[in-house]
Amino acid sequence: MASAAEQMAANMSWGAFGKATELRQRILFTIGLLCVYRLGTFIPVPGIDGTALRDFMEGAAAGLGGILSMFTGGALGRMGIFALGIMPYISASIIIQLLASTWEPLKQLKKEGEQGRRKINQYTRYFTVILSAFQAYGLAASLEAGDLVSDPGLFFRASCVITLVGGTMFLMWLGEQITSRGIGNGISLIIFVGIIAEIPAALAQFFASGRSGAISPAVIIGVILMVAVILTFVVFMERSLRKVHIQYPRRQVGMKVYDGGSSHLPIKVNPAGVIPAIFASALLLLPTTISTFSGGDTGPVMSTILAYFGPGQPLYLLFFTVMIVFFTYFYTREVAFKTDDVADNLKRQNGFIPGIRPGKRTAEYLDYVVTRILVLGSAYLALVALLPEILRSQLAIPFYFGGTSVLIVVSVGMDTIQQVQSHLLAHQYEGLIEKSQLRGRRSGTAKPKRGPARR
Repeated sequence: MASAAEQMAANMSWGAFGKATELRQRILFTIGLLCVYRLGTFIPVPGIDGTALRDFMEGAAAGLGGILSMFTGGALGRMGIFALGIMPYISASIIIQLLASTWEPLKQLKKEGEQGRRKINQYTRYFTVILSAFQAYGLAASLEAGDLVSDPGLFFRASCVITLVGGTMFLMWLGEQITSRGIGNGISLIIFVGIIAEIPAALAQFFASGRSGAISPAVIIGVILMVAVILTFVVFMERSLRKVHIQYPRRQVGMKVYDGGSSHLPIKVNPAGVIPAIFASALLLLPTTISTFSGGDTGPVMSTILAYFGPGQPLYLLFFTVMIVFFTYFYTREVAFKTDDVADNLKRQNGFIPGIRPGKRTAEYLDYVVTRILVLGSAYLALVALLPEILRSQLAIPFYFGGTSVLIVVSVGMDTIQQVQSHLLAHQYEGLIEKSQLRGRRSGTAKPKRGPARR
């Protein structure tokens, strides 16, 4: 049976949306910053040979170059100022979070609450600058080695590094502004918009290949059906829950005795969302971003990496699977669902799981439940991420099509819609509270009736 909040969310209309002025301002603010991001992808880095770069990216569109271009919203294919995208920040976040769970000084910072979290975020920003500077310099050197620069030299490398690092830091700032003052998660929305913006061109290229006879009509229909099935499957799994029964005892407040109630603790089958797939993709792209642009001048080590860790290769798929499973467990336990914190909150609220003692036993039980759930959740993420990779390599689709993109589009879209509904619910509750206060004031200001005078 649907709850009152769910019924209210289902009855929302455009009229309620029009009255929520704060939500409308947040949405317009988010759209405005995302438009700024899209404009930046078309501003080129100085000194790039546009014709040579275009020819190179056309040849690499179905391989690693397509992956990189998809995650940067096409900025890498055009060598725009946002060519590094938000990936250096994601890579820095991965490393800092790993250190925060293993290195004692950062462990202590995590225990300091909000102040410690701010310090960790500051360290992540600093490390993002260092990481993006290394990647930008390597990318500038690789562009020169691949004859994709009109005027190579020290000036080009310096200007390229400054431009790309500044673009990444500006994107990081945009993401933080969207998260705090807009709607949705800013970093995820930047990746989401980049993927969505590349879909029309990829579809046009796909159907053009079908008209030319390079791809059979059966393959086109099969790919469309596969995308529809994967989207349905992702939506179903993202909404799947494991409900843990919670009981609240009787309690006495003053002279009143309140009956005990029952509720449930919802645990998602995939508590980590799309973060494990993004983290795994970032690690796969980190060592190979530079080698993509180095043309035929790659050394033996990079040649081996490209040969064995290219999209569709067995080692690539194996490493991708291992990283998805690892980050699913790691992110869930460290960030998304901390069993010790949940057990402490239940204990403070006098709630308990029937048959389980509050405190440590509850944390152990929740840890057991989450571990079993994540077996299914990590397998689902790995299947969705790898199935399109395998089919794309077998069917020779001439553009990049990955399960990570599908996961990002569906997960970020659902999360943003839920946040919009939450804001609408809060606005409706505020309206109800204001109406009740106004009625109370009117009834309070009414003149009391006088009784008959006593003699």
